Amino acid sequence: MCATLTGMPAASIRAKARAEMINEIKAIARRHLAAEGANLSLRAVAREMGMVSSAIYRYFPSRDELLTALIVDAYHAVGEAAETGDAQVTDRTDLRGRWLATCHAVRHWALAHPAEYALLFGSPVPGYAAPPDTVVAAARTPVTLIRILVDGFTAGTLTAPDPDELPGAVRADLTPVRDTLASLGDESFADLPETLLARGMTGWIHCFGTISFELFGQFNNVIEARDQHFDHQMRQMAALLALP
Repeated sequence: MCATLTGMPAASIRAKARAEMINEIKAIARRHLAAEGANLSLRAVAREMGMVSSAIYRYFPSRDELLTALIVDAYHAVGEAAETGDAQVTDRTDLRGRWLATCHAVRHWALAHPAEYALLFGSPVPGYAAPPDTVVAAARTPVTLIRILVDGFTAGTLTAPDPDELPGAVRADLTPVRDTLASLGDESFADLPETLLARGMTGWIHCFGTISFELFGQFNNVIEARDQHFDHQMRQMAALLALP
């Protein structure tokens, strides 16, 4: 096999060049997202890169494939932020502290990356349907949040609500959700009662709903103390979740 003067195989050089080109395409596409929303055009990206439009299709055969790559990257990024926030709490029994740290980390990421957040949680892109391979990336943040409840339940510091609290139809919906989380998180998720999972989902929805209200303008001329307001909301939710 041919090699360069540095000893790197030619195939490795080509792979490195391709990866760099893909990263450049995605970086430009993210700038277009920030400026124009999800109305991405492969031709416009190619034009900014100085490429003929046909060349970009060697990297992303369609707009939807580029959108999927951006969505997966964004899900991984916000998931990493959530995991990092949780990991910063050294006392793993401090469930409330872990919840707050994780939620604040997600918000900080969202404020720093509003276009990518909007791609994930804003208006659906017309004509686009996310493929199944986005699921693992999308699950990182909820797995991190729900794991806090799992840890509390496993340790005996968090009790499950009365089973009668949950309608049977909702329980039927949540059983496969729990099983999916178990397959993506760890086996301890499989023992989480559906009633406690439902409460955890309430907290997850509340966290992202509060962030979305802030980013999409619903708090304009209403809430000025945004940092304090978010912290208050997440503390209220931690209390509702009975996190010690």
